[in-house]
Amino acid sequence: MMRLLYTLLLWLALPLVLLRLAWRGRRQPEYLQQVGERFGRYASPSGERDTGRFQARHSGPSQARHSDPSQARHSDPSHARHSDPSHARHSDPSHARHSGAVPGQPWLWLHAVSVGETRAAQPLVAALLQAYPDHALLLTCMTPTGRAAAQEVYAHYGARVNCVYLPYDYPFAIRRFLRHFRPRAGLIMETEVWPNLVAVCNRAAVPLALVNARLSERSAGRYRRLAALARPAFAGLAWVAAQTTSDAGRLRALGARTVHVTGNLKFDVAPAPELVARGAAWRAARGGRRMLLAASTREGEEVLLLDALPPLLRAGHLLCLVPRHPQRFDEVARMVATRGFTLARRSLGEAAGAETEVWLGDSMGEMPAYYAAADCAFIGGSLLPYGGQNLIEACELGCPVLVGPHTYNFTQAAEAAIAAGAALRVTDAGDLAQRALHLLESPADCARMGAAGRAFSAAHRGATERTMQLVEEMLAP
Repeated sequence: MMRLLYTLLLWLALPLVLLRLAWRGRRQPEYLQQVGERFGRYASPSGERDTGRFQARHSGPSQARHSDPSQARHSDPSHARHSDPSHARHSDPSHARHSGAVPGQPWLWLHAVSVGETRAAQPLVAALLQAYPDHALLLTCMTPTGRAAAQEVYAHYGARVNCVYLPYDYPFAIRRFLRHFRPRAGLIMETEVWPNLVAVCNRAAVPLALVNARLSERSAGRYRRLAALARPAFAGLAWVAAQTTSDAGRLRALGARTVHVTGNLKFDVAPAPELVARGAAWRAARGGRRMLLAASTREGEEVLLLDALPPLLRAGHLLCLVPRHPQRFDEVARMVATRGFTLARRSLGEAAGAETEVWLGDSMGEMPAYYAAADCAFIGGSLLPYGGQNLIEACELGCPVLVGPHTYNFTQAAEAAIAAGAALRVTDAGDLAQRALHLLESPADCARMGAAGRAFSAAHRGATERTMQLVEEMLAP
């Protein structure tokens, strides 16, 4: 009954859904492309839209993404690991492959909401394709930036990895999606559990599991307020692979029946060597000048940082500022300029010269390069109550980490990194300025924290192997 009411409310909200797409499309025109996919309508091999009947899949050329800034187009955020500078604005997702598998080849389906989940899935995607060489992987997402990131990250797999939008949670749209692709099973990354999606998959006998699952206490509280709707959805999952014991406990309390603790897939993501080398080149080009990276900052945080960090800049150090959302790059550039700081922009191919005070990392897919270039990093989303962003990549690259008071989205990882000596918690922007200045002027402390970060990251690997054991059991004949 509750799901019926929920579906009715979805129908009533349809005009608002379309208006929201249009509003987002004003800032990111890609939101106005492939709108039919959001309602379960996919292109057939002939290029016509799918009418809901299953269509044979066809082979198509892969749209390779380039890592060379002179050739790349803009990818997306998320944690947005940022891509090439000349990705000045997003690439056209209309080039995304959505029916490129060999005709008759079965699909394994993996859902990753946006860029962070898309990139975190890399080790799992590699393991799935190796374990099931006769299958193709269907990667679904919800954002244009996630779609662009998928094109970039998985282009080397060619037609074996294909990306489309997952439909909104309307039963008719989910049924169309399942009829078109007929996936053997579905894996959902992290937290994206929708009542109709689970119910329709159960009715169609498509097993659905939640992998790399995380659930903060704040999110669990929201689900508890809608328990009549949420509990059947979590109970309808075949199994859950949770990141931590705390996540597992909250997921069980919400109705998930079979919950395993497998760890965090992000510990298994290896940074691309070419990006690490790019960051090392940036570091060398600075000639010994020290740099604080403010990574994946959120709205309101840049103002606090720019107002608190002048002592660091007066000491001759460099601030590299990388906003999480690309649509805010120009806005942040204006913030820097209005405060009179000397600005250079990565998207314009501008290096951080001797006179540069703030280097704006307005590129996508280059986050590993920024970490490799930095002497220490503040992880955004934690100074204000956004819940924080992923700090694992910084630790993997031996970059000392500073986090603010709000890390509830990554509680265990943040606390474990702090306990390991790889990260420090700051109370506010002023405290951040003092701690960052100390680290920049104490290379020995930076080296110690960097080594602790590498050890911390190495100690937590193995989630991919544990998750694959569950997948293989689910797909066993």
